[in-house]
Amino acid sequence: MFDGSVTLPRPHRDDVLIAVTGLLGGLLLWSFDLHTNGYGAPLPGWVTLLPLTAMAALELLRRTMPRTALLVGTAAMISDLFTPGSLATVMMFADLVYAAVLYGSPGAARRIPVITGMLTIAVTIGFLAWLRNPGALLIGVVTGLVSFGPATTGAIVRNHREAADAARLRAEQTTLLAEMDRAQAVVAERARMARELHDMVANHLSAIAIHSTAALSLDDEATTRQALGVIRENSVAGLAEMRRLIGLLRDSAGGDTEPAAAPTLAGLEALVEQARTNGAPSGLTFALHDRRTGAVELPAPVELAAYRIVQESLTNALKHAEAGEVRVTVALDDAARVLAVDVVSPFGRRPGPRAPGSGAGLVGMEERVALLGGGFAAGPARGPEGGGGPRTVWRVRATLPLLVDDKEFSA
Repeated sequence: MFDGSVTLPRPHRDDVLIAVTGLLGGLLLWSFDLHTNGYGAPLPGWVTLLPLTAMAALELLRRTMPRTALLVGTAAMISDLFTPGSLATVMMFADLVYAAVLYGSPGAARRIPVITGMLTIAVTIGFLAWLRNPGALLIGVVTGLVSFGPATTGAIVRNHREAADAARLRAEQTTLLAEMDRAQAVVAERARMARELHDMVANHLSAIAIHSTAALSLDDEATTRQALGVIRENSVAGLAEMRRLIGLLRDSAGGDTEPAAAPTLAGLEALVEQARTNGAPSGLTFALHDRRTGAVELPAPVELAAYRIVQESLTNALKHAEAGEVRVTVALDDAARVLAVDVVSPFGRRPGPRAPGSGAGLVGMEERVALLGGGFAAGPARGPEGGGGPRTVWRVRATLPLLVDDKEFSA
């Protein structure tokens, strides 16, 4: 229940030390009868202890309530002028001005140095006009030392602290951005590894799945023997590809084994020939049309991406295409500086064994093309007219630009 009482903030340990030191120092000066205003003050000497005690109490609020401490301290300082005065009171007031700038609001930190500077100038000019004595400049200097000097010092210290805080914040943001970049790099590397693993092994595993299902479904010794031969061939090839990938991923310091070179378009004929062997039981035929002319040297990322796209398209055809021809076309457009890869396969349901698919292959192909800044499309399309061809085909088309940055880049 609210009882109407006000709880003051707990003072800082350093503020308590300053207050106690200032109060004890003022009492010591008073005991030795040492004053700042002389003995012609209108009030007796013991009254000096009142503004001294008030100023010491305000030091407890210098950090938690700087504005209130400065306003009340100014009143205490003015009242001290009518007493014999104490140097400890003056020094504690200067500390209150410094604390008001350092710990106060940003607006107060901007206004107080301006106000104390104007006050110093006004006091100097006023006493010069009143006393008409160069000694009046000393009053202006003392006023500046008590007010403008601490305010300026507080502003300088505050600016340095804010600059340090800003630098610390920038360092934390830089660290956070670096961590985000590292996480993105890890994700990108994992995606690249997943694409390589899928493209290298999925083709062999799909053939194994199809032919093993055929061997189990058909009670024919010749068919079973042929299927087992294809299964063994693809198992050995898949194992070799897996070992190559593991060799690339393993950090083998000082090893003598070098990873195999990345596949290029020169291996398309062998790739299509392997697809012919694997797809023969399903009634699939394969044709390669390499329409590249001249001896144009393609960037390695472009060749690797094109090879993997053809490889994955052939794997998908082995999994899903109905009986018919799968046509692979690779063409180089010198004018547009792009390499076009086009794979067309029969589209429709087919009888017999099929290998399951997850859709990761299409995602991997699209990612490869996106990394090179090319275009990719895959889906049903209208087939060629006549020739007994199907009305609908599945078409995969990718355009890969030949202008690749010189920076290290792996598709």
